[in-house]
Amino acid sequence: MAENTQLQFIWKQISAQAEKLIQPVSYNTFIKDLEPIDIIGKKIVLKALTPTGAEVVIRKHTDKLREAIVKCDLGVTDFKIVVSGKEEESFEEEDFAEAFQSAPINKSFTFDSFVVGPGNKLAYAAAKAVADNPGDQFNPLFIYGESGLGKTHIMHAIANQIGKLYPEKRVLYTTCENFLNEFIDSITQKNSAKFRMRYRYVDVLMIDDIQFLKNKTQVQEEFFHTFNELSAQNKQIVLTSDRPPKEIATLEERLRTRFEGGMMADIQPPDAETKIAILKRKALDKKCLIADDVLEFLAKDSGHDVRMLEGRLTKVIFASKLHEEPISLSLAKRALSESVNESEEQEDVTPDKIIAAVCGYFKQKKDDVLGKSKKADVAKARQICAYLICDMLSIPLVSVGKILGGKDHTTIMHSRNKMEKLSKLNDKIAQEIDDIRNIVLKK
Repeated sequence: MAENTQLQFIWKQISAQAEKLIQPVSYNTFIKDLEPIDIIGKKIVLKALTPTGAEVVIRKHTDKLREAIVKCDLGVTDFKIVVSGKEEESFEEEDFAEAFQSAPINKSFTFDSFVVGPGNKLAYAAAKAVADNPGDQFNPLFIYGESGLGKTHIMHAIANQIGKLYPEKRVLYTTCENFLNEFIDSITQKNSAKFRMRYRYVDVLMIDDIQFLKNKTQVQEEFFHTFNELSAQNKQIVLTSDRPPKEIATLEERLRTRFEGGMMADIQPPDAETKIAILKRKALDKKCLIADDVLEFLAKDSGHDVRMLEGRLTKVIFASKLHEEPISLSLAKRALSESVNESEEQEDVTPDKIIAAVCGYFKQKKDDVLGKSKKADVAKARQICAYLICDMLSIPLVSVGKILGGKDHTTIMHSRNKMEKLSKLNDKIAQEIDDIRNIVLKK
């Protein structure tokens, strides 16, 4: 521990120099009351009164404070901030850089690419208002509806719009599953301060599939405090769920009332006209011109899931390329009829058979594949299971997640999309997937 008299002398010189470099209001509010408590190596350790004060100093005044330290030339060259005075609750610039890294945002998911219909008009309008003026109204915004209706698209559209209009704002988009996993890791690794920084020092917090908070008492407690702190600062909160708050089992009443205290907007399955509009948009994205009678055929009896609708379109486009003939109603009927016949021939295919084939092929234990192991080989086998179950069987993502050990449907979607992409880019993976498919079909 540095001698107190020496410590006070050093800080007095640095503080006087900082006062010349930093605006008076900022200096008096955030710098003046910092308390020097130690010198470690060449860093002076300063104690802030609150985490918010520490965050402001690091984010806005780091360069000026460092400049003041260097100008004083007293043997220290940098600083670190603590709130409680304990090492595990220290805050440094790199901590904040790490804390504000969000989950990847799909740049193609914008408001312009979202097809608006009667079933999603309210959610779209509310999301647009939030993106144009975050924290101003509709806080929190709670969007709910069945899987596959566009909730995640809207979330990404909000993030993209805010990034365009307010590049200085800190936007964090994640899933409830990630929030749960990071909370558990923060307890295990004893870094709860960094966890709180990640979720509380943002301007916009967006969490997908918040219904997975159910039955998680300790996590609900943490999210309650995070929600309150952000709300008190008029920071925007956007949540999605597959059901309204009142239908989320074992959700604490205090969270339920807060979720219902903002704007709740549901997304209903698309009607026939909206389905056709979605197909037109998807076809345009794929640079295909498709006649209205074909679009009407694809929209008919296609279910509620927009991804299933896109799947039907993809089958027809693939058939057109395969047979080298233009897309017509007769081609579309043949393409979908072929897929129906394939599914009838594969009635004996089950998720268990797919999982067993994958485990046998890669010599992995079923418990590991269905568990939480993050080993590369196990994760790869798990993702191929997800891809093949989605590809070979008409099962909702939520159900696939339950089959694979209780995984979140967004995790399944990520695995499916990843393996679909890799199979087109990596011949080895494409061959492995084809081999396993043949094992399941006993070809």
